[in-house]
Amino acid sequence: MIKSRLSYGVFAIVILAGSCSEPTQETTEAVVASNVEPLYVTDSVIYDTDDPAIWVNPDDASKSLIIGTDKNEDGALYVFDLKGNAVDSLIVRNIQRPNNVDVGYGLDLGDRSVDFAVTGERMTSKLRFYSLPDMQEINPGGIEVYEGETGPEYKDLMGVALFQDKTTGKNYVIAGRKNGPTDGTYLWQYEILAENGQITLALVRKFGSFSGNKEIEAIAVDAELGYIYYSDEGAGVKKYYADPEKGNEELAFFAQEGFTDDHEGISIYKLDDKTGYILVSDQGANLFHVFPREGSPSNPHEHKLLTTIPASTISSDGSESSSASLGSEFPHGVFVAMSDDKTFQIYRWEDIAGDILKIKN
Repeated sequence: MIKSRLSYGVFAIVILAGSCSEPTQETTEAVVASNVEPLYVTDSVIYDTDDPAIWVNPDDASKSLIIGTDKNEDGALYVFDLKGNAVDSLIVRNIQRPNNVDVGYGLDLGDRSVDFAVTGERMTSKLRFYSLPDMQEINPGGIEVYEGETGPEYKDLMGVALFQDKTTGKNYVIAGRKNGPTDGTYLWQYEILAENGQITLALVRKFGSFSGNKEIEAIAVDAELGYIYYSDEGAGVKKYYADPEKGNEELAFFAQEGFTDDHEGISIYKLDDKTGYILVSDQGANLFHVFPREGSPSNPHEHKLLTTIPASTISSDGSESSSASLGSEFPHGVFVAMSDDKTFQIYRWEDIAGDILKIKN
């Protein structure tokens, strides 16, 4: 049975002149459209949904999983199938305020190779790692981050994202926090090292400018192009190299205008290894702003607005996209977004794309 939602009003979608790959700044028309509806809505969590991740099952993509956080001091990582049904046997409880979650593939632990999920435990400043799809903890109790940082206010772990370097095969985790300095060291990046079935973390850099307005939570990595994006919530979206060897230069600062409230969840839909879309949640307006992943023809770091998508989510904090074909119901991929009613909403990509954006064939 399909779980559906009611529309929450009507929004104006601004369509920019030109093709999706060559956006311009001139607006030509405004089209009024109702909210895009999800195909499924997940079972409710107990406390407060925040961020989802998608694990693509390599043996049967239709049996892929959605992992989502239930943010509370007695929180959990929930696991859902693609119809939004909670898989009770895989839910991990007793996590102290898990905030964000991400998924990685093919981590060599020495005694085995695993796909894995990682979440940040805010109340302990620890990263918790779980093998997939069985959701067994790799390092029981987690691994502390921000060691040596002065003041507990700078150790409130929130955002997490994973990066696997396609050239070197190295794996990294990027950790953000609720409070941080404005001197360009807000985010900490660690290399994930493993031996004899256990993980250790090696700090490789501190980076990331901060406006001082609100916080940095949402982080997304484009592994193929080698970039990190994060939401400086009260200011815009910033872009850096993912490879720490390439330095800490800020490559772009976009999405600075047109947001009603916080800049929140970031997800990337990949048409191929170089093109696609960056979706950013406008939390206060229940919209997702869409930008070209590849930049403009003259500048790969120029990300001009393509369109805005009105979704049925309420005050969405986190989201995730995948362009993998996930079976007959999601042949062109999926978009999953948190909603402030203790659920995650699951959309077919073609419904998100509408007549404006492209789909991966």
